[in-house]
Amino acid sequence: MTDEKSTQPTTPNPNELAKAYDPSAIEEKWAKYWVDERLFDVAASDKKAEAFTQLLPPPNVTGRLHMGHMLNQTEMDILTRWHRMLGETALWVPGTDHAGIATQMMVERQLAAEGLKREQLGREAFTERVWKWKAEYGGAITSQMRRLGASVDWSREYFTMDENLSIAVKEAFVRLYEQGLIYRGEYIVNWDPAQQTAVSDLEVTHEDKIGKIYHIRYDLADGTGSITVATTRPETMLGDVAVAVNPNDERYTAFIGKLLILPLVGREIPVVADDWAQPEFGTGAVKVTPAHDPNDFAIGQRHKLPNITILDKTAHIALPGSPYDGLERYAAREKIVADLRESGALIDIKDHAMSIGMSQRSGVAIEPRLSQQWFIRIQPLADKAIAAVEQGHIKFTPDQYRKTYDEWMKNIHDWCISRQLWWGHQIPAWHCGDCSAITVDRATPTRCATCGSSEITQETDVLDTWFSSGLLPFTVFGWPNTTPDMEAFYPTDLLVTGFDILFFWVARMIMLGTHFMLDVPNADGSQRTLAEAVPFREVYIHALVRDANREKMSKTKGNVIDPIGIIGRFGTDAVRFTLASMASPGTDIAFSEERTDGYRAFANKIWNAARFLFMNIDRAKEVGITVDTTALAAALLDNPAQPLETRWVIAKLSTTCAAVDTALAAYRFDEAANAVYQFFWGDLCDWYLEMVKLRLNFNEGADLAATEASLTALVAVFEAALRLLSPFMPFITEEIWHALYQGKPPAKSIALTRYPLAVDVYADEPSVPAMEQLQQLIVTVRGLRKEMGVPEKEAAPILIHGSAQVTEMAIANADVLAKMARVSGVSPSVEPLTGNAARSTASFDVQVIYERVIDVPAERERLTKDLAKYEKGLLAAEKQLGNEGFVARAPAHIVEGLKKQAAETRVLYDKTKAGLDALPQA
Repeated sequence: MTDEKSTQPTTPNPNELAKAYDPSAIEEKWAKYWVDERLFDVAASDKKAEAFTQLLPPPNVTGRLHMGHMLNQTEMDILTRWHRMLGETALWVPGTDHAGIATQMMVERQLAAEGLKREQLGREAFTERVWKWKAEYGGAITSQMRRLGASVDWSREYFTMDENLSIAVKEAFVRLYEQGLIYRGEYIVNWDPAQQTAVSDLEVTHEDKIGKIYHIRYDLADGTGSITVATTRPETMLGDVAVAVNPNDERYTAFIGKLLILPLVGREIPVVADDWAQPEFGTGAVKVTPAHDPNDFAIGQRHKLPNITILDKTAHIALPGSPYDGLERYAAREKIVADLRESGALIDIKDHAMSIGMSQRSGVAIEPRLSQQWFIRIQPLADKAIAAVEQGHIKFTPDQYRKTYDEWMKNIHDWCISRQLWWGHQIPAWHCGDCSAITVDRATPTRCATCGSSEITQETDVLDTWFSSGLLPFTVFGWPNTTPDMEAFYPTDLLVTGFDILFFWVARMIMLGTHFMLDVPNADGSQRTLAEAVPFREVYIHALVRDANREKMSKTKGNVIDPIGIIGRFGTDAVRFTLASMASPGTDIAFSEERTDGYRAFANKIWNAARFLFMNIDRAKEVGITVDTTALAAALLDNPAQPLETRWVIAKLSTTCAAVDTALAAYRFDEAANAVYQFFWGDLCDWYLEMVKLRLNFNEGADLAATEASLTALVAVFEAALRLLSPFMPFITEEIWHALYQGKPPAKSIALTRYPLAVDVYADEPSVPAMEQLQQLIVTVRGLRKEMGVPEKEAAPILIHGSAQVTEMAIANADVLAKMARVSGVSPSVEPLTGNAARSTASFDVQVIYERVIDVPAERERLTKDLAKYEKGLLAAEKQLGNEGFVARAPAHIVEGLKKQAAETRVLYDKTKAGLDALPQA
């Protein structure tokens, strides 16, 4: 790392902090500093006993930041910063995916604008063109991540087509092939006619539409009758090789084994008996087109039927000599239906609800197509992946996704891993022109491994991008070599991702990780167990970000929220805090700009609190007081000499630290963020800062030792609160923290300091209820003064009746009451206080001594409403406590709580009744 003093951004003099918080003035500065200083780089030699490692779900190299990315990266960054500040070796590995289909599509669009096609360039030149595009445009999303301050190790940034990763991908393919787990064969795949490639089931979205079902008459070849067939795709009848009926369907028993004449074609096809035919669907008789339907393909395999392919790669009819040859599939449908109607073979057309598979990439309807593809024989891999979760080596949060994963894995099919593209990892297989054998090798062969012929050509297909990304948890650490990185950081600890890639990526990483890493020994040479072979130990599935009306964002609806635009208006910290404050396991986020604006106000509140703090630090210097910033930790420990509000705020800091720690450990980002918010805004700014002003007395003759103690405590609490907030709002906390230390911080970043824990802060437990009573007294007196019309600037004495502890607390804090509630004096009262100038709580009665004319009717109305409220509460409590069954079943603390609440309500009822009776009669 470079020298701290020469590279650290300049922080303005504390007294010159801008009056209003402006995120644009600080965020880019600190984002650049974190990257330039390589503050978050981690080497294997840096690893301590405790480590926290996670891998960024690699966004497509074609991508731009969207709200899903923003949520994912916010949560990952909060966790990484938290673990780092806990003293662990925190490593967050970034990278991008080469996105075969999407990237090729982008470059082909560029070529089309120039009047070119990739075929005119050739594969090598086209690939060079893609690399050029990647160099010019492919870093947009990682540049945005840098600007947003993601605390990743940028020295480890990868691209899935990097040379080292490409070697690893080739090695994985060859090993699986050698193990008999990769094969090449014909099978029905999801074919994208626009991209002219196979796509996986997971890359197909289904849209519900109202289509048509066509009833077509197929005549028996012997002229003795006919069968009516029901189909939703009449154009595929050109490839029919049979008609299937259920063997138990009595309507068709006599037809089984007979021949039919295929309408419009004239080819004879058999009637076969197969359980797949459903008597209740359509007519109960289904046409069989094995080359264009996965179920038909299975029927064809069972009955040894031929496969007739009628559509080419672009979904046009490919039957030379046929009147339909060259027609696009839907145009062919129209002509075939018209011809069937003219021939008399079309019996009926009905509306039919159906689900249409659409390509996620191109948006066109998927065409099931028989094709030669490469497959992974999945079940041996799936067994280990299932066991890893069943045995608890991988935990899912929310837990519901464990069941979803389990069901999917137990019904998984062989994985088609080949794609008909030019951009990607070209499959390391060579076809022999002489003997047709396939040679699979790590190096480029010159001869066929079977016959020795030199007439060999490499497979043109590339591997599915999810194959290469499925290897990432171990390839990024150097596999297939055994490296210090692998020994230090594998398995990773956590994967944070969305539900949409649970099967795309998560399941495949588990399968490939548990398969390959079982063969890699541990650092001590011992055999790796399944628990040590998993790619990660936990999976946290985050929610979906919706618009403010809880609708899913879509370009069609026009409700897509651009995070970059929102950040430009409110600042990164405010957007991060909005997402964190609403992120709880299993609950979608309704993103609200209004709420984001509120968190920008929260940042401004922190900024103003810092200005107040710095102003008092400067005032202290003028009278010879210098806060010892090296002793701040000691100021948070037990000191009974401190005033109530200081002991209280330190105790509240302790409980907040505990709450945040517990919440983040359970991925309750909302609870953690809200705990920090309530402490910083409510406890620290609204209450403590107002009270501590009493103690910051720099005037001549003041007790400067007491002033110094209070100021030191204030600085210590504020500095700890900054560290507590830092993972959620890293920019503003970095700026203020550096300003606090005036260019001489104890670390190069607040992110490299210790996260405050409950054990670091003394919790003076009695101070909390005492302060709550004082706060309640202040709020009650303020309310009374307002109702009585006491002028704002005029002080008034109060009477208080309660326990000795309450009255002593009030008298001891008379100065606080004077400041916070304009109380000129505090006197105890032996008798309960009633009447129109008094108020009662469960702990005390208080009366403001001030002469004014009372609005008796209004006061009577108020007390009558209060009395009715308390009476209702008493009746409800008595009903519950009088229910023996409830009391017997309910937990003891619930019953005791109800009894306590009923007793307090009874006191309030009696006091209110007395006050009502004391009012003069009308």
